[in-house]
Amino acid sequence: MLGQVLEQIDADLEGSLERLFRLLRIESVSTDPAYAASVKTAAEWLGAELSGLGFAASVRSTAGHPIVVAHAGKHGGTTALFYGHYDVQPVDPLDLWEAPPFEPRLATSPDGKRRIIGRGAADDKGQLMTFVEACRAWKTVSGGLPVGLTLLLEGEEECGSPNLAPFLRDNAGELRADIALVCDTNMWDAATPAITMMLRGLAGEEVIVTAASRDLHSGLFGGAARNPIHVLADILAGLHDQAGKVTVPGFYDDVVDPPAEVMREWQALDFQPEKFLGGVGLSTPAGERDRSVLEQIWSRPTGEVNGVIGGYTGAGFKTVIASRASAKVSFRLVPGQDPAKVSAAFRDYVRQRAPADCRVEFIRHAGSPAISLPFDNDHVARARTALGEEWGKPAAVIGSGGSIPVVGDFKKILGMGSLMVGYGLDDDRIHSPNEKYDLTSFHKGIRSWARILGALAG
Repeated sequence: MLGQVLEQIDADLEGSLERLFRLLRIESVSTDPAYAASVKTAAEWLGAELSGLGFAASVRSTAGHPIVVAHAGKHGGTTALFYGHYDVQPVDPLDLWEAPPFEPRLATSPDGKRRIIGRGAADDKGQLMTFVEACRAWKTVSGGLPVGLTLLLEGEEECGSPNLAPFLRDNAGELRADIALVCDTNMWDAATPAITMMLRGLAGEEVIVTAASRDLHSGLFGGAARNPIHVLADILAGLHDQAGKVTVPGFYDDVVDPPAEVMREWQALDFQPEKFLGGVGLSTPAGERDRSVLEQIWSRPTGEVNGVIGGYTGAGFKTVIASRASAKVSFRLVPGQDPAKVSAAFRDYVRQRAPADCRVEFIRHAGSPAISLPFDNDHVARARTALGEEWGKPAAVIGSGGSIPVVGDFKKILGMGSLMVGYGLDDDRIHSPNEKYDLTSFHKGIRSWARILGALAG
């Protein structure tokens, strides 16, 4: 049966491309109210397309943009919830596009690769449609799907998903499944598929240090008066030791390294730190000295100063001792760490280092725990096998230094782990002019999802 499904995908590739192009032509920019009607049009297009495939599909209203929900597949056995988003980023700056962003086209690059170019080609319409087209092929060949399936297609991912978590809570019984499938991720490289197993969490803090009751003349008070910029600079400078480790007491207490076999797989990946850093004009890793760069960005927690404000920063010069200084500090967290516990430890660290005549205040910002799918998970094993069969080499099991909030929501609200498989590449220019998605990513992405659906059914 799977062989026939794959043959159907190959035979209908032109049709799949045309359907993707129809979706890409819809200007579903979620952040700009001027495009609200177009966002709704995209949701309705997807709802109609899925209904035509035999899904029980509906376009659900929210306080913002709609969410498309569709159900199909047999009862009993494995069930899966697929997540994707149909909204896109604004196209600015428009003058840097080589062609109109909502007029998708196929182009051949200098290296001979064929690429789909247009806003949303990779993020996330192209990725989303790889899954829809895999379902189409299964239904065309067999009349059904190998697993019980729900599709959840969001229209607000690019503006922070303000209505997704409430929607999940309100519809938890309908949406809960054995595993969530998320396609908003990348491959390891153009020839190597990947399963993203780990997402770092986040704890964000803003610290404000106040000394004198007003700004002071540095000629009259310099030397005698406490300078909060000096105080804050000393505190921030001490946030790391000479080995690159975070000095907040207890910061590493709950950190656990990935399994040894995973670490060996990471070591075997063709990752070049000098190339990774060289791409942004750097050359020397600055994190924990006893850890590889891959560990630093995937499986180790970090502390970063994201901004410092204090004193006079305008044009010219002003000899002033500011009365206050502030900084924004973020911690990327790994599985086992509690964002609230890390924030509390950081606040204690700051308070203990602040002089008695300084007042310290804090503002808490983003906070979310890290996510990790068990490395011995059966769904992961089946997906790895399916991907390996399609791409001719084992799928890399990778981490991600960033966060995908919906994955945390699936875990927290629906109690589900997520299988994160996508076919994007680092050079897809998402959020930038001339966004692209390799035709190979699209074609083999459809074939990969077809294989994964069959594998999940056992």
